[in-house]
Amino acid sequence: MRNRYNRAPMTQLDLAILGGGNMGCALVGGLLRQGLRTERITVGESGREARERLAREFGVAATADNVQAVRHANVVVIAVKPQDVEAVLTPLKMQLQQSHPVCLSVAAGVRTGALRRWCGAQVPVVRAMPNRPALVGAGITGLFADAAVDAAQYALAERVMQSVGEVVRVDTEDALDVVTALSGSGPAYFFRLAELMAQSGTDLGLAPEAARRLAIATLHGAGLLAHTDGDLARLREEVTSKGGTTEAALRTLEAAGIGEIVWRAIEAATRRSRELAEQFGPT
Repeated sequence: MRNRYNRAPMTQLDLAILGGGNMGCALVGGLLRQGLRTERITVGESGREARERLAREFGVAATADNVQAVRHANVVVIAVKPQDVEAVLTPLKMQLQQSHPVCLSVAAGVRTGALRRWCGAQVPVVRAMPNRPALVGAGITGLFADAAVDAAQYALAERVMQSVGEVVRVDTEDALDVVTALSGSGPAYFFRLAELMAQSGTDLGLAPEAARRLAIATLHGAGLLAHTDGDLARLREEVTSKGGTTEAALRTLEAAGIGEIVWRAIEAATRRSRELAEQFGPT
């Protein structure tokens, strides 16, 4: 059974994606850009309009019959809402146990133990936590698999998620809650900061549209610089001239306790991720 996916190149994958929402569509688009042929992707989606959109925009097969969708797949991506995962997977358990695909879940908070109960004890399960920039191919995904998943299966799941951005493997399932807090929720933190910067610029005399454009371009450009270089502390220091405007702003932020504020925010999001996981299906 394992030779169905062992070291299979991307062009030889047969994927079923359960859920044709934003993340499902992002993965379809990313996989097609990487060379996967349309006939090798099937999407299980209950909504008629979503199925029509998938056929129209991507040319892939979309069906309301999830059993049909997963029947020939060697990878099944679970891309439905966390509260719907059990209802979607339970009717598929017999088929998944027979075909033994890699089940790759992007449903936030749903633990490996719960997924394995719903998929079948011997089905390899990998959890992924992507973020919203995956919608434009610029995401980053935290990836976790336990010892029951072999190296080839893990690598296959990693290649699928690389279709929408970077991938970082984490060593424990609990670490995915921190990934959720840091990068999963993280875009909202940067958007809020840019929003506040634009508002401050307006309050201080800029036209609102000019302030908005300046904030957005600064957010984008800073991200590109950080992605190219990676040394965040050095990049910050290079912008901060002694006695200059940046130093004055950073001193104000530090005096307000920005380090403590950010730590508390990430910790609160991590705690909430763990609370939600208990609702979706404890280990």
